[in-house]
Amino acid sequence: MERVTLLPPEALSDGWIDPKYIPVGENKYYIRNRQVKTPEGGWRHLRSDEIERLVKNNNTASSWDTVWVTDRFEPRMIKDNKFYGTVRIGRVSAGALQYHDLRLPVGITNSSIHSCDIGDDCAIHDVHYLSHYIIGNHCMLFNIQEMDTTDHAKFGNGIVKEGEPEEVRVRIQIMNETGVRSVMPFDGMITADAYLWGKYVDDRLLQQRLADITQRTVDFHRGYYGEIGERCVIKNSSIIKDVKIGTDCYIKGASKLKNITINSSVKEPSQIGENVILVNGIVGYGCRIFYSCTAVKFILGNNSNLKYGARLIDSIMGDNSTISCCEVLNNLIFPAHEQHHNNSFLIASVIMGQSNMAAGATVGSNHNSRTNDGEIVAGRGFWPGLCSSVKHSSRFASFTLLAKGDYPVEMDIPLPFSLINNNVTDNCLEVIPAYWWLYNMYALARNSWKYQARDRRQTKVQNIEFETFAPDTMNEALTARHLLELWVGKAFYGDEQVTVNNDELSAKGRQLLSGNRKVVDVLTVLGEGMEKSKRPVHILKVYDAYHAYGDMLVHYAMKNLLAQIDSKDSADFIKDIKGCAASTSHTAWVNLGGQLVMADDLDALRTDICEGKLDSWKAIHERYNELWSRYPEDKLNHAVHCLCDVMGVKVMTPDTWLQALAYGERIQRRIAEQVYTSRKKDHDNVFRACTCRNDEELKAVFGDVDENSFVRQMREECNVNLAKIDRLRHWF
Repeated sequence: MERVTLLPPEALSDGWIDPKYIPVGENKYYIRNRQVKTPEGGWRHLRSDEIERLVKNNNTASSWDTVWVTDRFEPRMIKDNKFYGTVRIGRVSAGALQYHDLRLPVGITNSSIHSCDIGDDCAIHDVHYLSHYIIGNHCMLFNIQEMDTTDHAKFGNGIVKEGEPEEVRVRIQIMNETGVRSVMPFDGMITADAYLWGKYVDDRLLQQRLADITQRTVDFHRGYYGEIGERCVIKNSSIIKDVKIGTDCYIKGASKLKNITINSSVKEPSQIGENVILVNGIVGYGCRIFYSCTAVKFILGNNSNLKYGARLIDSIMGDNSTISCCEVLNNLIFPAHEQHHNNSFLIASVIMGQSNMAAGATVGSNHNSRTNDGEIVAGRGFWPGLCSSVKHSSRFASFTLLAKGDYPVEMDIPLPFSLINNNVTDNCLEVIPAYWWLYNMYALARNSWKYQARDRRQTKVQNIEFETFAPDTMNEALTARHLLELWVGKAFYGDEQVTVNNDELSAKGRQLLSGNRKVVDVLTVLGEGMEKSKRPVHILKVYDAYHAYGDMLVHYAMKNLLAQIDSKDSADFIKDIKGCAASTSHTAWVNLGGQLVMADDLDALRTDICEGKLDSWKAIHERYNELWSRYPEDKLNHAVHCLCDVMGVKVMTPDTWLQALAYGERIQRRIAEQVYTSRKKDHDNVFRACTCRNDEELKAVFGDVDENSFVRQMREECNVNLAKIDRLRHWF
């Protein structure tokens, strides 16, 4: 326990870094002097008349010889202050600064300043303790209780300074509560880095290399000052300790900011609001944190928000995300996550982006063993519905929708775009595969568009795949088709299935699913390995789902083909397509923090880190970017192979290409039609109409489906794609 100790008066100005940590030939300000830009004309001592005026203005100093100013200095703007140690003050003119409705005169009043550098024309008033900060030009600091920096400040980075024990290192315990997947945060860390580090914990050499790289990312020497960037406004706040803040940041009414970096810029200003507590973390560019939020041991990605009492602890949240009114613990959350409701809870999970947690959803809240909870892993588009409860350990394919319910046991759902329902009456789990494609095309088609529209990042370090139909989801669709074939085959043979091998079962299922749906519809198709229980898992709408997955795969192929058509002539296009057909067949893909990479490329990346070929996070990020630049080509290769699988061929011939184009044409028309139909269902709902006096009021409140901007956009997109398909048809 710390105790109050009595110090000599000179400690107020001289004590900071222990002399043993100061290199020979340097002084305690050697790092500070590297951080500060010397003003034009340099610093000068105060003149005797300036000192006299300062004293008359009720200012005191441990020594006026250690107060430095520039040639443009108005001592009459400096009143009722106490100065300790070396204080350097930039230009002070007889003007004022304004931000919103706050207007303050340039100058320093009623403050205690300890060894600080203050930029040009700053307004610093009623700052009761300001110690060891470098403050940029035109900053406004008003009514702050305590604002100081220690000699061992790390600003949220997970490093140790010289002389510190390993125990003080900050680690973020992501993915589960045990800490075995913990990572060392650093300014600039993205969700790809966190997943690379937290997922491959069995790769001991990789773990050591990443730890060494991170420790080298930030200088371990003591003596760095806190920094407040230009044009920052900080008012009515209590404790700001060991904080580094970028330019143009606005902080109002914060309770406690300790050991953090707040990235902010003129194009992407960040804001911190009332009663916020932030400890041991990194805040990305363009973030908003308001209204009594608490975040401890965290990273918040660029263009993200915490609001209305949210609690983010031991978690990393990706770019373009918002969390409000809820509790989030021990998670790694990929970009574009939404969680808005006061009674939702998320713990010990990897949520792979474009996700939404409904009110009352409790993911991982209920212990089901005598140890810490396990883990939840959910692919892109995860959406647990109202008041749904999910147990550890569970895994969900992309775009899984959980209907309201208390799911009693662990689940492993391999079928993407599914609706999951806990049928309590019949004591079974029900799954409708491809639900989104079959029944809510409007939401599915709008998904990619809305996440791209919400991406307002200027600083884009994390590469993000926003397209719904991409290698990760389409590999899952391929797997789902094969599983449905197998399960239909087993349902057909019934008790006799034990005498038939899996290849024959799958062949029979494929035959049935390719034939008359009436035969399939009467079968009771059961899923396997999807729930830790003995009760049945019923797969519903099997025939429709199987063909829906096929439609998705063809649509995915067409989408990638049509993306190439405007940039190439027919000869180059055909040559590239033949190259796709000759390339390696289906490969596994990994969602690396929002960027999709082939598993082989990720393995090569890990090897290069272990061998020292990639020896910094900058080099690792450059490799991410190299893979991202190659991604359209890799995705096209993958799309062609998916198309081969659906068409039942190993190589696409001109005839099969023409068949595929006709298939793609039908899908384009169906998408546009179903976007309209699924949206129109809401408008045709008689209960929605019952709250309105007439059709005019109904349209005024809910709009006209025929005038819906997205419906019209999809119709226009359909026409454009149909024209491209017709153009492509003449190339084969």
